[in-house]
Amino acid sequence: MYAQPRKLILAAGIALALNAVSGMVAAATVSQEVTDARQETQIWTTYALSPYLRALDLKVSVQNGKATLTGTVEEEVNKELAKEIALGVSGITEVDNQIVVKADYMPKPSPEPGYGERIEDASITAAVKSKLLWSRHAEGLATKVETRRGRVTLSGTADSEEARATAGRLAMGTRGVVSVNNQLVVASGKPTAVDSAKSTANETKGEIADSWITTKVKSTFLYSSNVAGTDIDVSTQGGIVTLSGKVHSGAERDLAIELAQNVRGVKSVDAKGLTY
Repeated sequence: MYAQPRKLILAAGIALALNAVSGMVAAATVSQEVTDARQETQIWTTYALSPYLRALDLKVSVQNGKATLTGTVEEEVNKELAKEIALGVSGITEVDNQIVVKADYMPKPSPEPGYGERIEDASITAAVKSKLLWSRHAEGLATKVETRRGRVTLSGTADSEEARATAGRLAMGTRGVVSVNNQLVVASGKPTAVDSAKSTANETKGEIADSWITTKVKSTFLYSSNVAGTDIDVSTQGGIVTLSGKVHSGAERDLAIELAQNVRGVKSVDAKGLTY
């Protein structure tokens, strides 16, 4: 008399178990799809940021840890680079590299900067602004910095021709800059009594911290395209900056000294330990 209810209970249990398994499978599928999408995005973003691949029309699809690459490049080295970047993404275990190599391939130029170019332009703008802010001429500058495809435009005012020229040199020496359009205008007005008082007050303020100076000198080197910043050791004591290490040429040594001297708060630069 109890056979039928027991069969019903068993059937219900099986149904619940199947639903649970089905739910787990569905959740695992959704999780894998999310992982695939994340990996695709990471690979594509790296391509977009690479100066060697950003202009190329490359496509990426990922399924269960396998990345499939398609598109066209002009050199085998670019195809290999695309593969290595994909393999470098966590969770990618296999790459099906279907990218075609054509020696005469010319990417179609885009009228507007792409994602990678916009990121690089923003980075250049930030670097130039920082270098100008740290400059000993900063208080005399009211500068707007704009960058488009590596071409920097400076606009605003400077209180002297020296400040204007220095701003142009600092911008041109920034990593990634192609050209500089220096539209800074030298303000012709003479300093007022209030300006003179402010200047005197600034000169009598406490000295800028040595640690701040050291950090800004190092950062200036790293942002600069013509100085191997990682090869130069910087220390500061009482506003006197000491540079040591090895550079590639006398011109690079002179530039490193000039960049250090330009940082606000620097009294002098000792570069006897900086050799080439």
